[in-house]
This record gives sequence, structure tokens and C-alpha cells, in this order.
Amino acid sequence: MGYNYNVILAERAQIRKDRQLYFISKERDHTMKVLVINAGSSSLKYQLMDPQTQEVLAKGLCERIGIDGRLTHKVPATNGKYEFEIPMPTHAEAIQAVLDALTNAEHGVIKSMSEIDAVGHRVVHGGEKFASSVLIDDDVMAAIEECIPLAPLHNPANITGIKACQKVMPGVPMVAVFDTAFHQTMPARAFIYAIPYEYYEENHVRRYGFHGTSHLYVSRRAAAILGKPIEELKIVTCHLGNGSSVCAIDGGKSIETSMGFTPLDGLPMGTRCGSIDVSIIEYLMETHHLTIEEVMNILNKKSGVLGVSGVSSDFRDIESAAAEGNKRAQLALDMFCYKTTKRIASASAAMGGIDAVVFTAGVGENSPELREQIVANLGFMGIKIDPEKNKTRGEEKDISAADARVHTLLIPTNEELVIAQDTAAIVGK
Repeated sequence: MGYNYNVILAERAQIRKDRQLYFISKERDHTMKVLVINAGSSSLKYQLMDPQTQEVLAKGLCERIGIDGRLTHKVPATNGKYEFEIPMPTHAEAIQAVLDALTNAEHGVIKSMSEIDAVGHRVVHGGEKFASSVLIDDDVMAAIEECIPLAPLHNPANITGIKACQKVMPGVPMVAVFDTAFHQTMPARAFIYAIPYEYYEENHVRRYGFHGTSHLYVSRRAAAILGKPIEELKIVTCHLGNGSSVCAIDGGKSIETSMGFTPLDGLPMGTRCGSIDVSIIEYLMETHHLTIEEVMNILNKKSGVLGVSGVSSDFRDIESAAAEGNKRAQLALDMFCYKTTKRIASASAAMGGIDAVVFTAGVGENSPELREQIVANLGFMGIKIDPEKNKTRGEEKDISAADARVHTLLIPTNEELVIAQDTAAIVGK
């Protein structure tokens, strides 16, 4: 059980080397185009990208798959936005609709499907089987399917998206990029739960962590902004949104993260409860005569800031309600910020120090008020932000105060770019 972490690091270094060599070869040939797919149970997000130049040629969203079908297609170069009602009984029809939009004479960005060199798929759970992105083959598909019990809401949708692409795009190489892979460098002391060890050995019950692609991207950008090798930095990354997690990244490696066996653990989120006393589950079942399925539905879909505020799972709605005097909305925000503050401090303790804290994702990128509240009590650690610099949304920026000992950075995440670049490196190899 477990991984040889020196092997893992060597694999990642090789991927970086392969990526550089592949881009050099592509410069002599033609620009590579990678289609990035993020499939949900009834939706499918996509981007067609050039991994080398980082240009997004087109992006969009298929919604209401299996119901009726709606496609929103955007072309950034022309600011074009196109919406279509298209029957999508399955993901296969959704993928075909995407390809039709990409090759359309009026709003397309490529002449034919043959211009798509590879497809990169976001896969939520890779368990302990994958410590890096991999080329998809039958063995990989079987391994992803084996992880369904660990992510029953996510992996089936990811598998459906892969199979749909394989059906519509036979012969095009495809790569799986896992949310869990980045966290496979956590030491055993961080990922083992204090329950009988055989549950880890036999059932793989352990902390996995999620949002790995986002934490990886923003930590690399943080090192670039600071002008230092990532191997010399201790960074705490805060992916804050409807789903939220905090990660301790020491020398470029994840050594601790707030999400656990599932994405339910850690911070309170839009509708998820985050860390709670597990005995609450039994108590709710007995006092309200609920089944385990009913309680888990409450903890996953009716809790978090929605459950506390009674207003919404959208932080923007909650902030508006709090500004109008809604006390429960204010309590939900205070609770979220308080628990995030504690997670930043504990992540720093896990590394024995901190050089930078990074805010990213929907809330982290777009709420100056919550960023300010989160770091307000972290001055003792040297974390202090400039109120004027903090008045920004969605742009890459150092918002540290002049006398801060620790950098506070705002970095919009770009998981699609990581997926595209990993896909290019692996296909090139």
C-alpha cells in the first residue's frame, strides 16, 4: 500500500521535461489544440486550448443532458456568445454538439475535428492508483471505475464523458487528470485516520484531498510571481467557493489538505457541512427517524452556508443579505471565515512556517470583504493585507501590506490550463 514518493517526484519532473520538449517540437510543426472536458451528471464544460500559448480558442457549457439540451458556446477572440437548444439524450450527443459548434462555418474556430490533437478529461477521484495524469486505456478506465465507491457522485459522470468522447472521436488520444493526484505526496501521518488500520489496508479509507489541479496551478503561479523556485517556498493555497479547501504546499508538494476521504470534509461550503462530529449522524437518524441516505443528503446538499444562513448557497446572496441586517447570513459568513482562518494557521504549522498565502476560486478571487476578514487575525504570523490593493476582483495581484512578512496573493485558478498542458506532455511522450 502507498507510493514511493521519490518515484512520484521523478515522474512529475519527467512530465515537465516532456512538456517542454513537446512544445519545442510543436513550434517546428503546428500549433497543438487540446479539448478539455469536465463532465458532470447532466452537464459538460469544455475548452479548446493551445497549451503552449495558453490561448482559449473556444469554451462553453452543455446543460440539461438527458432532459432536453442546451449549449452555450463562446469564442473569446471575437467576444462571440452563441446559445442553442439541441436534443442531448446522452453525453454522446452533447459531445457531438460541441464538435459541431467548434467546426461550424459561422462561429467555429477549427475547420475539422482532425485539428484536435488530444482530449484532456478532468477525473475527480483516482484513489491511490494515480499520482499523476495518465494516458487513458482500458486498464485506466477499469481503475477509474474501481474508484466509483470513493466518489459516487463524480466518477460515473467523468467515465460517461470519456466514453462519449471515445465514441464520437475514435483514435484521438485522451488523458485523465485527477483532482486527487496532487495530494498523493501527503505523508502517512497526514492521510491516515485514527480508525482500525485494516480499513485502510482493505477498503482504502484515508484522506485523499481534492481540488488538486487548482492547488497545483496557483502554487506554481505564486512561485513565479515571487520570483523564487517553488522548492524553496512554503505556500498555503485557499480554494474558496461553493466547494472549498485549504492546502499546505511545502517545496511544491502537498503535505496537508482540508478535504478528506470525500469532498464533504474540511471547511463549510455552499451546501456541504465540512468537518463535524460524526456522532451527529447517529443522533439525527435517531431523533428525526432518518435513514443514512437522508442524513447524508442533508450534509451534502442542505448544509454549509445554505443551512446556516437559510438564504442561499451562493456567497454573493449571503453577503447581500448580511448587508441588509440578516443575522443568520452574517453568522454563516463569520463561521466560514473563522474556520478558514484556523485552517490557514494549521496548514502553516504543518510546514513549520509560511512564505505566502494564496486566495483563488469564486469566493477567494471575488470577495475582498471575506479575504480581509479571513486574514484579520493572522497578523501574528506576519500576514497582513493592504486594504486598497485588496479592492480587486478576479485579477492576479499581490495584495500584501508593505510591512507584511508573508505575501498574500490573489491568483485566479486555471485548472483547464493544467489539464491541457499535462495532456500535451503525455501525448507528446
